[in-house]
Amino acid sequence: MPRPTSAQIVYGSATVVLSTLLMLLLSRTSSGVGIAVVSLGALALGLLVAALVPGARRSPRAEAVAPPVRRPAEARPAGARAGARMSERVGEHSLHG
Repeated sequence: MPRPTSAQIVYGSATVVLSTLLMLLLSRTSSGVGIAVVSLGALALGLLVAALVPGARRSPRAEAVAPPVRRPAEARPAGARAGARMSERVGEHSLHG
């Protein structure tokens, strides 16, 4: 499931807060059940608004780029094998650290 964008969070939260205040003022309810119904309605409306706000889109250029192809170890240049020898010395003492 994709993460919500900041625009979706802002629009959904603002919708919940403003619609709750507006419905409470218009309905003039003071009972606990009425406040709960208004709050749940505002939450549902906020979720709907957040879901309808366009999410982050990938650029067409990013989709057209193919991922890099890894070559087998034998096909790598000599410089790449030298890096492998350096990784064998990981256990040696270092001044960094």
